[in-house]
Amino acid sequence: MKKHVVILGAGFGGLELATRLSDSLAEDVRVTLIDQSDSFSFGFAKLDVLLGRKTAADVMLPYRDISKEGVEFRQERVASIDPVLRRVTTDGGSYDADVLAVALGADYDFEATPGFEEGGSEYYSVAGAERLRDVLPSFDSGTILIGILGHPFKCPPAPFEGALLLHDHLVERGIRAGAEIRVIGPMAAPVPITKELSKSILDALGERGIEYVPRQRVVELDPRSKRARLESGDSVSYDLFVGIPVHRVPAAVESSGLAVDGWVPVDPTNLATRFPDVYALGDVAALPMAKAGVFAETAAAVVADDIAARLRGEELQQHYEGAGSCYIEFGGGMVGKVEANFLGGPAPTARLVGPSQDLAREKEVFASTRRARWFGS
Repeated sequence: MKKHVVILGAGFGGLELATRLSDSLAEDVRVTLIDQSDSFSFGFAKLDVLLGRKTAADVMLPYRDISKEGVEFRQERVASIDPVLRRVTTDGGSYDADVLAVALGADYDFEATPGFEEGGSEYYSVAGAERLRDVLPSFDSGTILIGILGHPFKCPPAPFEGALLLHDHLVERGIRAGAEIRVIGPMAAPVPITKELSKSILDALGERGIEYVPRQRVVELDPRSKRARLESGDSVSYDLFVGIPVHRVPAAVESSGLAVDGWVPVDPTNLATRFPDVYALGDVAALPMAKAGVFAETAAAVVADDIAARLRGEELQQHYEGAGSCYIEFGGGMVGKVEANFLGGPAPTARLVGPSQDLAREKEVFASTRRARWFGS
């Protein structure tokens, strides 16, 4: 009898895990893939929406197009998770799993920063990117303040990508001279995994007259006075506030008992939780590494291998290393690539390749290959 694998979340991790199980274990497992959304989009596609290069419809990949042997997709909202019984309840029914993989990612907690919903913008969601796109034409001078409101957050380079691309946007409109762009965040450096990587980003910001303010966190906005209050008690003014929202585990994960101190602890070698036959991968997992889709994808490969090994009565051969490459736009059609390995050695490593136009083309190939792999188009 086939084992029932239930995957919660159809982002990078869930899609890759479902695909790998279909490719290698279709005769041994049946997969139920659950997500509350009807479609997937790459995180970096939100920048295309923000800048008007693509519409929301252009970047959405409908889950109905998934055609993988042994994989059934259900568009349902996860209401509760019982990790002991491996039982999942949704707004459409309940599921009992032989193996449960939680890949629900991180949710945004807009209420964690008072005034943010009323007086701020964001581009970490497609809807937010659309709203900010529509706000930008009304900005003609003053200060754009990009605030990183909590840590950890998805895709550490993304706030700086936003700053670099907003610089280009203002230059194209001929109003850059009358504008100030500042990024403020709680980290000591933009991407503190290595000094070299942070220096590369700081140099790019400095060349464009963009300031990074370290070790400061915005805790409240006053939309009327357009001032952002800092954790230190000081405040700074802004004309347009763009926030990277506070991240948290989804409510169903928080109430399940899976999370400890905000995130789900896992064995770093195979992403297993402390509950038998329950894995957690991607942004929801508590690991000393960046939260980004590429790392969820490589984690899915290890989870698939671990499931296969256990079905054969064997042990996992290749442990998870937290390795991957992610792209960062520098503007002007130039793209860099950050190659990182968080867990495979005595200390995390990271280096920046590029930026170059060749890497811009490589980024397009990255998206198209995964679109074909996961959706068959």
